[in-house]
Amino acid sequence: MALNSADIAFLCLPDAAAIEAVSLIENDNTVVIDTSTAHRTDADWTYGFPEISKELDNAISESKRIAVPGCHAGGFIALVKPLIDANIIDKSTLLTCHSVTGYSGGGKKMIEEYESEGRDPLLGAPRQYGLTQEHKHLKEMKAITGLTNAPIFCPIVSNFYSGMAVTVPLFKEDLMPGKTMEDIKAVYAAQYQGPMVTYVPEVDEGGFFSAAGLSEKDTMEVTVCGNEDRILLLSRYDNLGKGASGAAVQCLNMVLGVDPTTGLEL
Repeated sequence: MALNSADIAFLCLPDAAAIEAVSLIENDNTVVIDTSTAHRTDADWTYGFPEISKELDNAISESKRIAVPGCHAGGFIALVKPLIDANIIDKSTLLTCHSVTGYSGGGKKMIEEYESEGRDPLLGAPRQYGLTQEHKHLKEMKAITGLTNAPIFCPIVSNFYSGMAVTVPLFKEDLMPGKTMEDIKAVYAAQYQGPMVTYVPEVDEGGFFSAAGLSEKDTMEVTVCGNEDRILLLSRYDNLGKGASGAAVQCLNMVLGVDPTTGLEL
């Protein structure tokens, strides 16, 4: 599929403006890559995360409408969807998700707040938000994974520029009968072989897992910690990389028919 730049519209707009912009397109051949929340659960749009299914991997390069995943949502979906598809957890499982992000995820205004002189002292510590459990990523997290119920979602912004760590805890009772932590690892190892999303068998950071571990990279790591009774599913990436522009550029490369990693920092 050979396209030139005139055939592609890259939208980096608020939701309402993105919807309006798409409505103004008259050329049926125009490919739209939208980074807003507006179209991520629209059945007429392709979800821009090729690693989570062969169907999406095949569809993105031919799609005229591509919705780039949300930053928090991408890490959650990478952890949960393969387990539902492999019948390791049921789609009715009630899940919780904790996600720590750098402050650049809040955009220009939040960056200015964190980097200003005489800033509010409360910005020096992690701050949980989405307290009403109505975060805009919840609809996407539920729809793309196929979950029956949206998870409890606890996003946390912290005092560092970029990076993200998403955690989904499971009890062994949450797994389907006969399934174990080793089955989870096997699914991730088979599905995430890089170069953009990679399963990492072990995390060796002195007992810690830093949300800044892939800062300034466009890749994602997926790993499993804990024990057979209490399991931690973990994903790590840059909120501005695989969580945003890196994912968008990857989709653009696929549409152009070039190496998906072109121009990206691995």
